[in-house]
Amino acid sequence: MNISYVNLFVSDLDRAVGFYTTALGLKLNFSDPEHGYASFDGGTIQMGIAVAGPEQANLIGRHTGVGLAVDDLEAEHARLVALGVDFESPPTRQPWGGFMALIKDPDDNIFYLDEVSAAH
Repeated sequence: MNISYVNLFVSDLDRAVGFYTTALGLKLNFSDPEHGYASFDGGTIQMGIAVAGPEQANLIGRHTGVGLAVDDLEAEHARLVALGVDFESPPTRQPWGGFMALIKDPDDNIFYLDEVSAAH
């Protein structure tokens, strides 16, 4: 068994697709406004976003537990700040040796943003 994809809930599909493609640079696999769903190429794991219905509204604006990897966190932080991306916490060295920040999408969903190096 392998993890194939993760899904996140959003309030506005077009706005979310714009954020994930333009700000984060994820490759869009497809967007289906009729069904309120889009998929992004995340490498070995795909990431989907779904427009939340009334029964999922409480799943928007939460910590997702999803980690996004970058080669240079300080440079990516500066680039994203210039684009107006909100950070829950700035790049910080972690006690366990990692270097990470927490970012927010337009719906306040929170993601890890980790610098990945050969040492980790």
